[in-house]
Amino acid sequence: MSTRRQRQRQQEQQERSLQVEAQLLQNQTEGPYTGDGSVDLNGDPILKHRTGNWRACRFILGTECCERLAYYGIAKNLVTYLTTRLHEGNASAARNATTWQGTCFLTPLIGAFLADSYWGRYRTIAVFSTLYFLGMLSLTLSASVSALKPPSCVGSVCPEASTFQVAVFFFSLYLIALGTGGIKPCVSSFGADQFDDTDPIERTKKGSFFNWFYFSINIGSLMSGTVLVWVQDNRGWGLGYGIPTVFMALATIIFFSGSKLYRFQKPGGSPLTRVCQVVVASFKKRSVEAPEDSSLLYELPGNTSAVEGSRKLEHSSEFKFFDKAAVVSILDTKSENLSDPWRLCTVTQVEELKILLRMFPIWATSIVFHAVHAQNYSMFLEQGIVLDKTIGSFSIPPASLSSFDVISVLIWIPIYDRILVPIARKFTGKGRGFSELQRIGIGLFISILAMTSASLVEVKRLEIAKAEGLINQKVAVPMSILWQIPQYFLVGAGDVFTNIGLLEFFYEQSPDAMRSLCTALSLLTSSLGSYLSALILTIVTSVTTQGGEPGWIPDNLNEGHLDRFFWLIAGLSSLNLLVYICCAMRYESKKAS
Repeated sequence: MSTRRQRQRQQEQQERSLQVEAQLLQNQTEGPYTGDGSVDLNGDPILKHRTGNWRACRFILGTECCERLAYYGIAKNLVTYLTTRLHEGNASAARNATTWQGTCFLTPLIGAFLADSYWGRYRTIAVFSTLYFLGMLSLTLSASVSALKPPSCVGSVCPEASTFQVAVFFFSLYLIALGTGGIKPCVSSFGADQFDDTDPIERTKKGSFFNWFYFSINIGSLMSGTVLVWVQDNRGWGLGYGIPTVFMALATIIFFSGSKLYRFQKPGGSPLTRVCQVVVASFKKRSVEAPEDSSLLYELPGNTSAVEGSRKLEHSSEFKFFDKAAVVSILDTKSENLSDPWRLCTVTQVEELKILLRMFPIWATSIVFHAVHAQNYSMFLEQGIVLDKTIGSFSIPPASLSSFDVISVLIWIPIYDRILVPIARKFTGKGRGFSELQRIGIGLFISILAMTSASLVEVKRLEIAKAEGLINQKVAVPMSILWQIPQYFLVGAGDVFTNIGLLEFFYEQSPDAMRSLCTALSLLTSSLGSYLSALILTIVTSVTTQGGEPGWIPDNLNEGHLDRFFWLIAGLSSLNLLVYICCAMRYESKKAS
């Protein structure tokens, strides 16, 4: 009897195996539909093997590379144009350039809101790319057409730009800022959308996508910081701005070329409105007790989510006050109240707010990292100016050392993706090798090493200045500027871990219908890091110059203590890392159905 049962079981197992094999064969020939709710350009469900994946991402990576080349082709030499062509003073030019770059990190909030709420990422990128190109075209004309640019200087006499000429230039510049604001928060998320979250194989590929996305950014940055800057300085600004304009047009063409291959996520309506609804509903029910059993909280039946384009989110135990928004009270059972989102919200809506609150500490700790990164374009340059810049008969511009940051990124990304991840995968068992939080933490640690390296270089430089009797002279000391390479290289390595980790984190952990907005918030930390660096610099200068002292950062760095400033940043980064570790250990990951 038992033998007969065993045979039946074996036969049933064989039949199941045949069914699975048949299903796999069908999937290979016909292709399964994506499981994350993505659709095609017409809004219809799509087959995996025909769309998305790397076949679509190559268009997105090409678009990003060309767009970043265009952006940095303007940003990296903007101060030079303002001083040499518009004849602005150093302070005015620096202020205008900084204000514009700060605006470029604020406008992504506009693009993200439109993408998540109404247009979707594809349409937002398409519209803002067009605005971007028009801004680039207008900027090129303002630098080429005689009536739109001031005359060149005659000796030491530089004619002032007319109000009209200034207006055309800055209109073009801020149209570009608006255009980049629609692309920045959407393009990385749109690229990640090409990989199905419900497919383990595609999820692993998604982690690799973020690496090569950042690689594309730095290819564009390297080209603009070397070739384009040389063209602008030696062949004129008309050609110097015309080339990035052509690349922006190319970026737009490449993006549209992949339209039939893209996977699209539907916009979910205003995320800010949904967050406000949860807060208001929770406050209205502040006296109501939330049940211990989360299954009693309000949620739509089946697999349908109340948020368009989003999967359902499972209940989490944190921030229980907001669970009150999903409690069905006696008053809510009245038909008119059950449909009032300002009184009753679904668990998914409540979890969206909880996710934002959980992500905030991770977001905040990344600001200090970007304060370290800001030294690339400020105090590292000041340090380089008072180092020996000559190699034989060749003089190295201090600003060119920042290229080692980019080169470091281009070296580390293939090493990370092809060597470190497979090794880490054996120990962690994770498809991506490291989790997003582990990756960010490693980068934060490397940023401490970068500031330590800069401090040690400055200690040695001051020792040489003292030994050579150069303390009271505002001159470079006989120490090669090439000693700065390690600190730039370490900042680049930190970028590969922290910045790419942040891209992954804010995409993976954000609610499906808030991914563009969360990416925009992550970009905001770059701007806030620069502001934090400026604030620290202001405080240090104010405190250390009391009593007539020259301070840590005087005009003559040979009599200052720039090394102490770098040690201070390293100390703050160390404290920030400890705070980050505590936050990361307590972090509860998103759970989507």
